[in-house]
Amino acid sequence: MVELDRIDHAIMRELQKDARLTVTKLASRIGLSKTPCQVRMRRLEEQGYITGYTALINQTKLGLNHIAFAQVTLSDTSSKALAAFNDAIRQISAVEQCHMIAGNFDYLLKVRTRNMAEYRQVLGEQISALPHVLQTSTFVVMENVKDGGL
Repeated sequence: MVELDRIDHAIMRELQKDARLTVTKLASRIGLSKTPCQVRMRRLEEQGYITGYTALINQTKLGLNHIAFAQVTLSDTSSKALAAFNDAIRQISAVEQCHMIAGNFDYLLKVRTRNMAEYRQVLGEQISALPHVLQTSTFVVMENVKDGGL
C-alpha cells in the first residue's frame, strides 16, 4: 500500500464534505489536474480508504428528533453470545450505531426515534429482548453540537 500524503487526505476531506463533487471541481479545490485527481481517487477506493458514497439524510425532517445513547451490559460475553447479540442488534432500524466498548459495560448504542415514548418502546420491546442483555442505561441527547467527522 502507498502511504497517504496531504493531497490524498485533502481528497478524502473534500469528498466527506460533498461526495457529489465532479472530478474537475475536486481537482480544482485540491490543486491538481483532473486525470491525476481521478487516478488518486481510484487508488483510494481500490485500497479501501474510500469505501463508498452515500447521501446524508436530515433525520429531523423525517420526524426522528429524539436521540438517546444506551449502554448495554450482557450476561454472557463469550464469542457465541457476542455474535448472537451483534446479529440481533443489526435488525433494529432505530439503532443507528452500535459499538462494542472496553469498559464497565459492553455496548454503546445510538438510537434515533420520534420521541421518548417511541424510544421506551424500542428499548423495552426490542433492545432489552435481545440475546444476553442483562442491563441497559440511557442518556438522552439535549442538543446535537457536532455530528460527523468534519
